[in-house]
Amino acid sequence: MHINLDALYGSLTIKTNAKLALIVLDGLGDIALPSQNYLTPLEAASTPNLDKLAKQSAQGRLIPVAPGITPGSGPGHLGLFGYDPLEFQVGRGVIEALGLDVDLKAGDVAARANFCTLNDKKIVTDRRAGRIATEVTQDLCALLSKRIKKIGDTEVIIKPGKGHRFVVVFRGKGLEGPLTDADPNREGLPIPVCKPTNAKSAKQKKAAKLIGDFYKQALPILAGKHPANAFLMRGIAHQPDIPCFDERYQLRAACIAVYPMYKGLAQLVGMKKIEGMETIADQFKRYVAEYDNYDYFFIHYKYTDMYGEDGNFEAKKKAIEDFDAALPIFLSKRPDVIAITGDHSTPCAIKGHSWHPQPVLLNSACSGTDKLERFTETGANIGSLGVFESKYLIRLMQANAKMFDKFGA
Repeated sequence: MHINLDALYGSLTIKTNAKLALIVLDGLGDIALPSQNYLTPLEAASTPNLDKLAKQSAQGRLIPVAPGITPGSGPGHLGLFGYDPLEFQVGRGVIEALGLDVDLKAGDVAARANFCTLNDKKIVTDRRAGRIATEVTQDLCALLSKRIKKIGDTEVIIKPGKGHRFVVVFRGKGLEGPLTDADPNREGLPIPVCKPTNAKSAKQKKAAKLIGDFYKQALPILAGKHPANAFLMRGIAHQPDIPCFDERYQLRAACIAVYPMYKGLAQLVGMKKIEGMETIADQFKRYVAEYDNYDYFFIHYKYTDMYGEDGNFEAKKKAIEDFDAALPIFLSKRPDVIAITGDHSTPCAIKGHSWHPQPVLLNSACSGTDKLERFTETGANIGSLGVFESKYLIRLMQANAKMFDKFGA
């Protein structure tokens, strides 16, 4: 007999005054190698504040999607929000567009894009164009927007993001995603042609042709630029229908993030987006200021993932130490339940997302303690939470907040 777990959890949910906070150090998980003295950046970092919290907490490891599957940031975060990433599949373009305050309409197809560098043989030599400054991206997007306003009967909306990232939205009739990426996902290859994922879909075929036509018009405009003389597009899709967070969990939720994509993910499930921060200390200060206005806070920290993708062990370690230094600001207004984890692992040795389960720390008055001195991958391996799918983390947070009635007699 099939049991609808979401319906069961919903029937047991009790509305309380508890405060819950999920802190996501993006790409936190890593792997220990001989070349790194058998340490991960989290293990090598000096984290006195996390250490103190760890001694009062339970630990474990999270599987973001399923064993062996490497997640994107979208599936990674949706799992943490309690939405099965295999059931709720969202294109990255939609997430990024929402985070940049693009008012998506029914039928819009959005793509997450980033400027890159091509050599004279049209081979991608740098997928991030040297991580050009946001101001450069703004200028390039303004140039493209001025020259390309429509393709046939379809409006083209181009909006800059942070760093080398931007969004392109195609607004017209008869469009649909998802499409394959116009991104080789590694250097040393040309930009692949975007194709429908369903060869029988006329709407996807039209959208794929639009992407091809957009490239034909846009690449000549960028040809003389350096290092950003081209761009990649991925996560090309339309907006899906997803149940609202507050109705699903009986929690008023707020997002405290800097990068547009994570704001978009939060908006997608109905969280309130809080703006105007740059550093993790700023984010924690906003959390303190907004503490009385929400029941659930999602706080996102980007730099652990960024330096993991660069393969920079020392910088990832330093990012963790910077986070730890700011943590007392957050703990000055301590919520009833704290969860600290990553949305996925980004090992420095791999220079990208991976399938390795990420460590998780859970703290509440009834979480118990695993008597571990630190929050690390090694400690998490023996923690009482064990290894479980990330979609259940919010349910454990609710349980620790005493938000569930007893099941059965």
